[in-house]
Amino acid sequence: MEQLALLTTRKKSAARLTRNSKIIKTIISAIQQKKGEHIISLDLRKIPEAVADFFIICEAGNQPQIRAISDFVEEQVRKQCAENPYRHEGYQVLHWVLIDYVNVVVHVMLSENRRFYKLEEMWSDADVKEHGD
Repeated sequence: MEQLALLTTRKKSAARLTRNSKIIKTIISAIQQKKGEHIISLDLRKIPEAVADFFIICEAGNQPQIRAISDFVEEQVRKQCAENPYRHEGYQVLHWVLIDYVNVVVHVMLSENRRFYKLEEMWSDADVKEHGD
């Protein structure tokens, strides 16, 4: 639950992203390369209380895969976009890793955690796009 609390402690930056922004494409590609499953992006830009412009959510089959996906996302965003995360949480337990790039937040979750927290339902007003597994 600390991942949700993290999102309330910082502000979005002024820069606005689109689904075609380099950082979003880089994140999705990195997840796909490490075989993340059920990848979606939630466009939160039209939701005034949203803490970011986009959420990118995916599942991993086990804890080592969560680490591999999360590490690779951070590595690829650093290399291709010259950005480091504002913060990340969840590396200790590896059930749900949150990587916060301020305007885009990445959630890498075990399937059971994703079903339990239902982020897609919490943000049901968002425009959802599925990204092929």
